[in-house]
Amino acid sequence: MAKITVNGKPQALENPTTLAQLIEQNNIIQPDMVSVQLNEEFIQRENYATTELKDGDEVDFLYFMGGGRG
Repeated sequence: MAKITVNGKPQALENPTTLAQLIEQNNIIQPDMVSVQLNEEFIQRENYATTELKDGDEVDFLYFMGGGRG
């Protein structure tokens, strides 16, 4: 079992788990709009299904919002 951190909170995983599986397991809203940082490095969306997580990894799910003054 791997122990990782997801958005600052500890989480235990069955090995092996990919980023795509983690997104599904965490019920991420609008998964097609989320960006993923793994150990402070952005991962390309096309690599989510093949990027396996390991013990000690830190994952952040990020949404970038547009807007501002018009």
